[in-house]
Amino acid sequence: MNQAVTPLNLKKNKPEIIIVGAGVSSICLAYQLKKAGIHSFTIYEKTDEIGGTWRDNSYPGAECDVPSVLYSYSFELNPHWTQKFSPQAEILNYLQHCVKKFDLRRHIQFNTEISTADFDKSAGLWRIKTTDNQELNANVFISAIGQLSVPKYPDIPGLKSFKGNVFHSARWNHDKEILKDKNVAVIGSGASAVQFIPHVAQDAGHLTVFQRSPHWIVPKPERDYAEWEHRMFESYPWVQRMYRYMLYWQMELAHGILHKGSWLGKRAESICKWHINKHLSDPVLQEKMVPDYPVGCKRILISNNYYPTFAQNNVDMVTTGIKKITPKTIVTNNGDKYPVDTLILGTGYEATEFLTPMEVTGVDGLSLQSVWKEGAEAHLGMTVPGFPNFYMIYGPNTNLGHNSVIFMFESQVNYIVKGIQALIDNDLKYIDVKKEVMIQYNLKLQHDVKQTVWDSDCGSWYKNEAGKITNNWPHTSVNYWWNTLELKLNEYNQEKYTPVAEDVVQEPLNTKV
Repeated sequence: MNQAVTPLNLKKNKPEIIIVGAGVSSICLAYQLKKAGIHSFTIYEKTDEIGGTWRDNSYPGAECDVPSVLYSYSFELNPHWTQKFSPQAEILNYLQHCVKKFDLRRHIQFNTEISTADFDKSAGLWRIKTTDNQELNANVFISAIGQLSVPKYPDIPGLKSFKGNVFHSARWNHDKEILKDKNVAVIGSGASAVQFIPHVAQDAGHLTVFQRSPHWIVPKPERDYAEWEHRMFESYPWVQRMYRYMLYWQMELAHGILHKGSWLGKRAESICKWHINKHLSDPVLQEKMVPDYPVGCKRILISNNYYPTFAQNNVDMVTTGIKKITPKTIVTNNGDKYPVDTLILGTGYEATEFLTPMEVTGVDGLSLQSVWKEGAEAHLGMTVPGFPNFYMIYGPNTNLGHNSVIFMFESQVNYIVKGIQALIDNDLKYIDVKKEVMIQYNLKLQHDVKQTVWDSDCGSWYKNEAGKITNNWPHTSVNYWWNTLELKLNEYNQEKYTPVAEDVVQEPLNTKV
């Protein structure tokens, strides 16, 4: 049970902060907290290592689809990226470097999963429990688990009866013997599948890809960085920073593709069709690769080796829906049967189920899951009324379709640190965003997001089952930066601390039971 905790006088002490997840965004937050002189935070990570999605997704061909010079922190440029779009291992090494350089590992408790978080209004504290029965207390509670952390498994009859090897792309089985000369099936043709399918095809005896709907894919402007470039970036960091700015604005201008009926969108569609026809001569196969929705409705992918893979004799594309899975075969709706030894699920994530499986309860027993029953939403994607001193990084409607999401993380971290600083500077027990503020914000956001191609009928992971777009930010990243540049305290209800005697001894907040 929780031990008695004396309310924290923030004028004399720093707030106790609990952060969930040790991925890209929490590393950014930890750095900025320390920079602000706030060291009283702990990151709880359910696995045994940092990295988040870059730890989990170790499948062959995994790499970033944003240039690495841009997909990195503004405060820690890396002059040694080997190529324009760096592979997973290199990005993970970069994150590990940042954790070591900024002495963040001592703030991380590994192998600890948060199960519930309940707000105690009288104490102004979050009462938090872990799956191994630790009980923790915090003034500020921050979720940094993101949108792409829980693998999505398809609901296909008979899947559990399959007797061969089966795994999700985010839980890759690296035993090559289960691919070599085997009948391999891949369900899905999204962002991860486009990267790993060409590599699987090299080992498999026969590969069959089951596609529900295709993606628009543009050529990948990949290249290796020369040694002279590494030396220049290292010796003259301003050169790399200018290169970073150039890449940023190139991608920012691409936001125009996302407007309904835009010229840029039509131009992008022409490039994508040219890309298909360049690599595939079979008109039937070409037709299977052309989506029936506007460019950008689903995530735009980049690849140079995906289409050529389907010109190989040992690779087939099946677009007929799957009826069921038996112990040794996949049966499609037209009755065709495909023998399978190894089944790979490239079926994405539970992207619209924010915070899953953690249960968060706010003021007066208000459940966040019940608040979000019609779709997740938050003020600036970070705060929700009735959940004081609670923030999310990479929360609802903060994903991008055109630029580096790390830019969004840095904007959110700036805002959150200012919120924490406001507690300290104003001797506040907590702040809680006003309901009318969030309502007005989201009414405008949902109006604006319907002007984009995401509102088209394409069944993307950007939408929940009811069709509400819960994941994406409809404007430029500059616009989001401007909106989060300052925390407006008048948008929040505020609760001050009741003065306490000078001789009251502050008990430690995080008493583990």
